[in-house]
This record gives sequence, C-alpha cells and structure tokens, in this order.
Amino acid sequence: MATENTEELRLPRSRQANERLHAMIPGGAHTYAKGDDQYPEDLAPVISHGRGAHVWDVDGNRYIEYGSGLRSVSLGHAHPRVIEAVRRELDRGSNFVRPSIMEVEAAERFLATVPTADMVKFAKNGSDVTTAAVRLARAVTGRARVAICADHPFFSVDDWFIGTTPMPAGIPAATTELTVAFPYGDLAATEELLTRYQDEIACLILEPATHTEPPPGYLAGLRELADRHGCVLIFDEMITGLRWSEAGAQGLYGVVPDLSTFGKALGNGFAVSALAGRRDLMERGGLRHSGERVFLLSTTHGAETHCLAAAMAVQTTYVEEGITARLHALGERLAAGVRDVAAGMGVGDHIVVRGRASNLVFATLDENRQPSQQYRTLFLRRLLAGGVLAPSFVVSSALDDADIDHTVDVVAQACAVYRKALDAADPTPWLGGRPVKPVFRPLA
Repeated sequence: MATENTEELRLPRSRQANERLHAMIPGGAHTYAKGDDQYPEDLAPVISHGRGAHVWDVDGNRYIEYGSGLRSVSLGHAHPRVIEAVRRELDRGSNFVRPSIMEVEAAERFLATVPTADMVKFAKNGSDVTTAAVRLARAVTGRARVAICADHPFFSVDDWFIGTTPMPAGIPAATTELTVAFPYGDLAATEELLTRYQDEIACLILEPATHTEPPPGYLAGLRELADRHGCVLIFDEMITGLRWSEAGAQGLYGVVPDLSTFGKALGNGFAVSALAGRRDLMERGGLRHSGERVFLLSTTHGAETHCLAAAMAVQTTYVEEGITARLHALGERLAAGVRDVAAGMGVGDHIVVRGRASNLVFATLDENRQPSQQYRTLFLRRLLAGGVLAPSFVVSSALDDADIDHTVDVVAQACAVYRKALDAADPTPWLGGRPVKPVFRPLA
C-alpha cells in the first residue's frame, strides 16, 4: 500500500476530486448510493483503481472493499477470466447493424444457467428490465395497477416506482396512484390488496429474498395468489441472481415466476442486465405472434459484445468454480467474527449483522436500539480509518481469510469507540462532522 491508513485519515486529493465532481455532476456521482453524503464528512474516498477485493483511492490509501460496485462486482475487480473474455471481443467490434453471434451464445448460456426461463432479452441496467417487465405485465393483462413489495427499497428509476419514494418531484400524481404496495411475507395482506383492487392489478413485483429468508411457503403462496387473481408474478433478482444460486432465488427456492430480472453480479461490473421469463409472455415483445405488439426493450447498447462476453464468463466461472458456495463461506466467516467482537465489546445489540451470508448488511442502533445515522457515521469513520470501505458487508469471492480477519480486527476497534458513545448516550464527539444521510429524502 502506498500510504498507511491512520487514526486520522486524511483525503486531500479525494476532497478536491469531490469538489470537481459536484461542480459538473449533479450529486457528485452517477448513482445516489455512491454520493459523498453516504460517507462521513471529508471521508468519501475517490477511487483510483481496484484489483481483486482491494481498491486504492487517489490519495494512495488501500482499502478492503465490500459491496463492490453496489453488489455488482462479486468476483473481485479485474477478474482474469472476465477481462480475458472482454478483451477478446473488443478486438472484434462491439456493436453492429444486425445481431452478432454473441447474442445467440449469451442467450443460450443464460437460459442454460437459469433453466426456469424460456426466453431472455438483454439490456444495460436494472431499471430498463424491471420497467419492461411491468409494461409487459400491463399489456398481457390489460390492467394498469402495479403492486410492489413495500419492504424492498428499490426497483427502478422510472416513474411507476420513484413516485412512491420520498423523492417524487417531477412525477405526476396520476402515475403514482397506479402503484400500490404489499408487505413482504404477509400472504393475507397481499390477498386483501388483490381483492380490494379486483381485476385491476397487472403484476406483483418483489425481490424474492434479500435481507431476510422468505417464510416457509411464502413464495409458493404468492405464486398461487398471482394465478388465482390473474396477475403476473415478477421476481427482481438483481441482488439474488447468482448470489443465492447460479439460477438465482428461483433456482434455490423452487418457485418459478412468470418474469424475472437479473443484473449486478451478472456482468461483474460490466453493464449488462436481463429480462427473462415465459415464452408466451416474452414473445409478445417479438415478431412471432398474432396479438398486439409490445414495445418490450430496444436499446442501442443492450447487446454490446464485450458485455455479453463478460456475462458468459461470469456464469461459467460461477458454475465451474463454485463461486456461490465460496461467497456463503466467506460471509459466514465474516458474520461470525463481527458478531463475536461486537458481543465481546458489549455492543452486540447495537451493531447487528443481517441477511444471507452472500449478501450481508449491518444495522447501527442507538441507545434505544433504534436505527441511527449518527451511529452509522461513527462506525463508518472507524472502518475507513482501519482501511475497510464497507457501506455493507456484502462479500466478493476475491476476499481471502486474511482480509476477513483484518476486517474483524478493525470492527473490534470500531466497537470499542461505539461502546464509549453508547455510555455517553451521545455519538456526536466521534462523528467528525455532519452525519451520513439516507439516499431517499425530500431535501438535499
């Protein structure tokens, strides 16, 4: 490492780069979750480069990184098999006036990996494919309302979802009124919603699992409700795809949705997403049917050859190298270590690790065991000082045992400070400035 992270981490070049970012880019980042408001004041590193499970900032500090690329880089940065596949295609051209043979091969690879789907269409980001799924559901059912799972934080940047968040500016109320919500894990409440809007709801869209496991029979119950009420069941597998199993949550839990969407881990950082599902539904966006056409997905860059090559390499690597099992093993080691040191420092009820081992998050709770942005700020500040960049504890397969052990040691140091703040019933002296902020808020 070029310079050691110290107790008083200084990021002068990152601060300058952040100022330049804000001068030209609204929010200072192209994804709100990457904004410097998500990090302690003056401690938002601007990244120079990454390799494996590590990244370096423009100040020369090295970090062990978690949640890489908002969970998209699950094999680690610059993974050799992925980079080799991408480089091979770059020399052959990336975009043509007609489909490339790579589109055939990528579709075959995807459908072999996710055998519960009959057809697939690729795009560049998650919002494109979730919105396409919603549009398709509305077209085939002739219904306008969309039912989203209220307990899942994000589905799309498009109006049908963003209008339901605390940032609805610019979205007509008439659009927002067409989106209703149901609670995760509660079949009775979902059935009540479907009955209240009888024959009006086009689809149920949810993450099949994220921070909690689905209750026994829940996903199968949703399948039955969707069938009985004539609506489309959509699984958003942006997070669960590959991390739960190579075929996603649907492959693990054995419940087949009508449509599903994949992204994030699919490209290991390269821009590729997928809408997959039943042939009779998907073909409505094609040319081999006699019904009204659906404008499903049509993107200039959706089938760039190098990104499809990345997706193929990722899926091959997952299957051949047992990556999902490795992610779970690494996550279990990390979760056990964090829980042990937190309990040992007397903060086990305040720093809480949650989620499936391959997709761990942490909650920072105050003296009353309520979620606290101030305590999150304190915790993140101590992690950064120890060389750990961790908005979550979502692992990549590039981590090794030494990385996990170092992370646990840094967490232990953070827990000692956390305990002092709890004893004082005031974390303010340890914040170093304003607290971090939630992404979804009405005012900057």
